[in-house]
Amino acid sequence: MDARVAALHVAPERRAPMVAVERVQAEAGRGIVGDRYFGTRHRHVSVQSLEELGEAATARGAPVPAAGTRRTITLDHGRVPTTPGARLRIGGVDLEVVRKAAPCRVMETSVGPGARRAMHGRGGAVCRVLTSGPIAVGDPVVTEAAVSGPAAG
Repeated sequence: MDARVAALHVAPERRAPMVAVERVQAEAGRGIVGDRYFGTRHRHVSVQSLEELGEAATARGAPVPAAGTRRTITLDHGRVPTTPGARLRIGGVDLEVVRKAAPCRVMETSVGPGARRAMHGRGGAVCRVLTSGPIAVGDPVVTEAAVSGPAAG
């Protein structure tokens, strides 16, 4: 079964509380309209998975809520690709993985003690927006692995 968008969160500025929304507008080359990272060079959007949050909660021994990680898009299941160049199509919007999303020290206050360590290796990916369009809770998600270079032959 393909993954779907389980939750969307934005913050209008750094350190502002994350706000759950039903729909966002992605703009190619700029990010999510209204989010703190809109217009940044590469960190347009971050993607995580409820499955990986569940693993982090088990490791931590306490819940790890999606909003507490400060990620923009949360998928309902599966693993988020983290290899640079991998692609995700969410609804009609194409994203490209730039890098793994490393857990930051802010999680120690936004989620609680032990969150940063529990999220290690489970933080999802930071992506750039390649095509414009809306993204909504419930949208389907299709992933495509990164191309590793010319085929041998």
